[in-house]
Amino acid sequence: MLIGEVARRSGVSARMLRHYESLGLVRPTGRTEGGYREYAEEDVRRIFHIESLRSLGLSLRDVGRALDDPGFAPAELVDDLIRGTRERIAAETELLTRLRRIGAAEPAGWEEVLRSVALLQALGSASARTRHRAALSATEDAAVPVEALAEAVLGESDPNVAGALRWALAQAGEEASGLLAEGLGAPSAEVRLRAVRSLAELPGAAATAVLRDALTHPDAAVRGHAARALGPRGVAEAAPVLVDMIVEGTKDADAADALGALATDPASADRIAAALVDRLAPDTLEAPARRRLTQALVDIPGPVATRALTALSDDPDRPVALTAAYALHRRG
Repeated sequence: MLIGEVARRSGVSARMLRHYESLGLVRPTGRTEGGYREYAEEDVRRIFHIESLRSLGLSLRDVGRALDDPGFAPAELVDDLIRGTRERIAAETELLTRLRRIGAAEPAGWEEVLRSVALLQALGSASARTRHRAALSATEDAAVPVEALAEAVLGESDPNVAGALRWALAQAGEEASGLLAEGLGAPSAEVRLRAVRSLAELPGAAATAVLRDALTHPDAAVRGHAARALGPRGVAEAAPVLVDMIVEGTKDADAADALGALATDPASADRIAAALVDRLAPDTLEAPARRRLTQALVDIPGPVATRALTALSDDPDRPVALTAAYALHRRG
């Protein structure tokens, strides 16, 4: 059959068939009396094989080796193709994400598009100084979408840059809360901690709701950070976690401060004092834990705390007794 018919049957243009011939990939079986190329069925099958291999991403050089080299082993080449394909997918995914974020910023003109691109690139820079500058300028004219800031803060290891990113998120509104909540479920403990730290600096009911849910998180560090943030917000559900932290000696001073903030509400003050007294009761409690609980009682107002401190002023553990007596003296 002639080249035109082969082109129709194979879907490969006559120009490409001639290119294949110049590379030695396909050689027509013969020529007609008029000098036209003449292909056999075996040639057509080879063309289909060439196209199949090209569809896998093989170069024409590798296609020739695969078809003509009896010792050709495809496994290594296929591994290279898999690796290259993954890299292309990652690059295309990154490009798609960047385009979507630029679109979300609703730029009014190409100048804003270019500014958004520059800021997004700066947030991904290897230089901490560059990332820091980008974070501080990210809220100007809403150039960078909140999603990009949230992703950046969850992946940021430099404390100064992370602080700037948290500040930028705090200016961005409540939308950031839902994005950061996803970070609480990350497999990495560092990412979870970055998420809860960022949530702790976000104002508003949305962030408070996410932090309240985090009080039952399986990660103790997440629970503790959420509880310390919720104390000043007046969320009473944080009290049991804060008391546990005092007993365990985990950020106990910060936990006591958060309990003190909760105790500004008289009703909460008595409940908190009762919870601290309950934990003081067991004889098996070690001395350092009893001293921390007593110290926490010092900043809790109300009659329940006062009665507890009065009883503790005669405690056989001298540091406990002295702490309680000092607190009672301060209360007059």
